[in-house]
Amino acid sequence: MREDRRIQRERDAEQLRRLGYAQQLLRDMGGFSNFALSFSVISVLTGAVTLYGYGLQLGGPPVMGLGWPLVSLMSLFVAASMAQLASAYPTAGALYHWSSLFGGPGWGFFTAWFNILGQVAITAGVDYGLALFLAPMINWPIDRAHLLVLYSLILGSHAALNHMGVRAVAALNWISAWYHLAGVLLVIAALAIFASHRPPSFLFTAFTSQPYPYAYGFLIGLLQAQWTFTGYDASAHVTEETVNPSLRAPWGIFLSVAVSSVVGYALLAAVTLAIGDLQAAAADQNPFIYVLRTALGPALGGALLWVVIGAMWFCGLSSITSNSRMLFAFARDGGIPGSRQLSRVSSAFFSPYVAVWVSAAGAWAIALWAEAYSAMVALSTLALYASYALPIALALRARRRGLWSARGPWNLGTWSDLVNAVALGWSGVIGVLFVLPPNQLAGYTFAGCLAVLLAYWFGWMRGRFAGPRLALPTE
Repeated sequence: MREDRRIQRERDAEQLRRLGYAQQLLRDMGGFSNFALSFSVISVLTGAVTLYGYGLQLGGPPVMGLGWPLVSLMSLFVAASMAQLASAYPTAGALYHWSSLFGGPGWGFFTAWFNILGQVAITAGVDYGLALFLAPMINWPIDRAHLLVLYSLILGSHAALNHMGVRAVAALNWISAWYHLAGVLLVIAALAIFASHRPPSFLFTAFTSQPYPYAYGFLIGLLQAQWTFTGYDASAHVTEETVNPSLRAPWGIFLSVAVSSVVGYALLAAVTLAIGDLQAAAADQNPFIYVLRTALGPALGGALLWVVIGAMWFCGLSSITSNSRMLFAFARDGGIPGSRQLSRVSSAFFSPYVAVWVSAAGAWAIALWAEAYSAMVALSTLALYASYALPIALALRARRRGLWSARGPWNLGTWSDLVNAVALGWSGVIGVLFVLPPNQLAGYTFAGCLAVLLAYWFGWMRGRFAGPRLALPTE
């Protein structure tokens, strides 16, 4: 068994060499660990929970009953499109490399920056959301200054582990996946046994506590589900650390979304059907905490909240892992200021340690920028789906022109064009919905970042950045 694994690692290193890169990172992840990373970044016990009140206040129970399945289905089209690319080109640069291959270094440059911005904002959203949940549980003051201190401590723990504990992080990602599944089952079982229940039709009862027309509130309330379904590109970012990545990384991407769709819907249905007073729940500072405590009592409800907090901590840890790998890969090709330092790998821990700490610093800065939590997560959703859409669109164009015929072992075959088209259409919907009030700050920020990147590219990098070392095979 060990010998087979060693031979496979040698094959993977040779595949990476043919793609233009030497094996620098520790290749030790199995298939489940690769899946677990994306599953942990998606984290239904983070995204669906921290934005539960946002969705409930804007569109009521239908945001859970109808919105979650809709977003889940559309996200599967995006995940399948990305999985096909990850199978063909398993490198840590992932989306940035794909855009560069099919569109040239300029498209790769913008994809990389969108992905970095989105991932930094995801880390900020996860860890700041954890601080918001943790503070009342430990009687920590919840004013802005104290929350930033708690947030800094959480963020620091994730950066330190990613710097010094590459093997430990891989093991914790494995534990995290089972922890998330067990946590969801515990919450559902407790609510099923001890809580009073609404009839299933309650999931489709229109309600809003916000001054918007209902249809509008429902649509922008989809941010609750859509932000949850971000970050599954993590499986692609760690392909250089995964054994047999051409098969395991695409399955990690696709299955992380599929499994999260099912367990997330079960969780949201159980929590929503346990709401006693809908008006009171929507009016509470944290509706999710309110529902658990009123439905299960302060003791059991509080205990389950600690389970949720643990899942959020795991999610933040995985987010830094993915974020730092993208930053490392882009720096390795000279695409970012300070590339020489950012592409350094620790000789003791085999981790891209500078990229780890810069990722954490960027997330800390994002939290200073946005006091509105929904604007923080809307920015991450916008930026990430822009980075997902670009390589999918460019690959679709290359395939239709006959410029890309080489595929990996995981591919969509004759369904490729249809799946890609649906993925791109949904990404366009996201780009419109989540810049609308109350999240216009995310739209302004994304537009401002795009303007800066355009000036940076055309004013400086266009003649200096050659892109990644990969070449596009045609057979």
